[in-house]
Amino acid sequence: MVRVVKRAISITTQDFLVTEGVRTPERQRQLYAQGRTAPGKKVSWTLKSNHFIQASGYGHAVDLCPYPVDWNDLTKFAKIVDAMKRAALMEGVRITAGADWSTPDRPHFELA
Repeated sequence: MVRVVKRAISITTQDFLVTEGVRTPERQRQLYAQGRTAPGKKVSWTLKSNHFIQASGYGHAVDLCPYPVDWNDLTKFAKIVDAMKRAALMEGVRITAGADWSTPDRPHFELA
């Protein structure tokens, strides 16, 4: 995933930053609570996550957002998705973009 992110930033004109990489179960519980038992907008739909360290010893997910941060400009997110998909092809890595889910999670990318 690191190779894909590095390649994506090198081939796009849309600057972006990593907002979340490896997560602890505690961090996932905090995100899940948001909008439920903690203030804020819901940002997670599960207590499970590919952000956790997997059997490989690495996290298998990353969240990216446009820089400067703009959560509302979907065209900027679309450029990041395009760059990540092209970078994954170049690197020979299969990924899934959360933007393609029935309930989109635009910042999210994970190994497929």
